[in-house]
Amino acid sequence: MKLISWNVNGIRACTQKGFLDFFKEIDADIFCIQESKLQEGQIDLDTKGYNQYWNYAEKKGYSGTAIFSKKTPLSVSLGIGIEEHDNEGRVITLEFENFYMVTVYTPNSQNELARLDYRMKWEVDFKNYLKKLEEVKPVIVCGDMNVAHKEIDLKNPKTNRKNAGFTDEEREKFSELLNAGFIDTFRFFYPEKTDIYSWWSYRFSARAKNAGWRIDYFLVSDSLKDKLIDAKIHTEIMGSDHCPVELEIDGIS
Repeated sequence: MKLISWNVNGIRACTQKGFLDFFKEIDADIFCIQESKLQEGQIDLDTKGYNQYWNYAEKKGYSGTAIFSKKTPLSVSLGIGIEEHDNEGRVITLEFENFYMVTVYTPNSQNELARLDYRMKWEVDFKNYLKKLEEVKPVIVCGDMNVAHKEIDLKNPKTNRKNAGFTDEEREKFSELLNAGFIDTFRFFYPEKTDIYSWWSYRFSARAKNAGWRIDYFLVSDSLKDKLIDAKIHTEIMGSDHCPVELEIDGIS
């Protein structure tokens, strides 16, 4: 089974930059996007052969997620069941026979860490949500999680240490999530691989210089470890300030 996750930073803009070409070429079983930045009815995407599931933010042109799945899920859930978190369209959960598929667009702590306190509450509530799902069946969670976990996961760790996405607090919460029974699939396969990132600022020619951050992930329940085949980061794919990430996993449906 091939799974893709991509923060498209505006699906309408991304479709003008080759989104559907990549979508069709990669032929994923499940394709998740974050930061769709639209409301219902603002786009008609031709994804023949896929079911579409969208979660829109109440605020126009902001946040939002979607999942495109070849297989019809047993159930679909939007949000995590907590009102203060669920008005920004950040989470979709599809239930399949043997696993849950969750896509997430984690809140950014913002400039001067204006939203760090909220982010900390989100982290606790989202981890609890995932662990509750896991009581029923294994979980695969993907998306823009807005944190570079270790120094190896961004180009300039020293100068970014207290910036949003690389604060001690955010990194610790990510560690707590992994310690609660989840695997960072890219690091599972490539624990020492350097200079591979999934996001680059639009400023300062960051992508040309590969001055990036790895903040887009596929995490899986520990119980799925033996089913993992490979994880990839498609740094060659343009169209957003993020690139797609991929997980290949076998033996689930």
